[in-house]
Amino acid sequence: MPQLGFHVDMSACMGCHTCAVACQDRHDLPAGQRFRRVVEVSGGAWATPPGGAPVPHVFAYYISISCNHCEKPMCVANCPTGALSKRPQDGVVTIDQKVCIGCRYCAWSCPYGAPQYSPQKGKSQKCDLCVDLLQRGKDPACVSACPSRAIHVGPVDDLRLQFAGSMDLHGLPDPKLTTPNALYTPHKDAVRRERP
Repeated sequence: MPQLGFHVDMSACMGCHTCAVACQDRHDLPAGQRFRRVVEVSGGAWATPPGGAPVPHVFAYYISISCNHCEKPMCVANCPTGALSKRPQDGVVTIDQKVCIGCRYCAWSCPYGAPQYSPQKGKSQKCDLCVDLLQRGKDPACVSACPSRAIHVGPVDDLRLQFAGSMDLHGLPDPKLTTPNALYTPHKDAVRRERP
């Protein structure tokens, strides 16, 4: 099976957090622990033309983000026990709860904040792409719950052919760090990351 991943259409995301709540409910996560989060990116400024009233040139958009099941996952590279691994059959990054010692190196290493430490369990946990649902022909909880159908899942190569997208956007970490297996169709106001 090819590498699996997510596509998010930022122009369709309205920041309702339904995807995050569905994921939290599906995995029975306590308050504050989220495998999928929605963040707001905003910016811009007011311009005042000579002799005129101030004119807003501001923007805001939302990014629904979870584990990107990266090609070079920093969480896997920095796990001292080998609890994190990338499944060869579909590229999903998983955590073996029997091997995890709760050191949090994975959480500190991930630029996307995907691994989450559970104080109740004393271990790290993260998005597993709801592989049990995928094996039954169903979508992950976040995908099926999204009211605007902004989130898609599938083989990343197929998603790239179907949707135009990028990970090189303001509000996201530099994709060169981990080579994420996700892509975003940018919101009309999303800007590319400035390069030095």
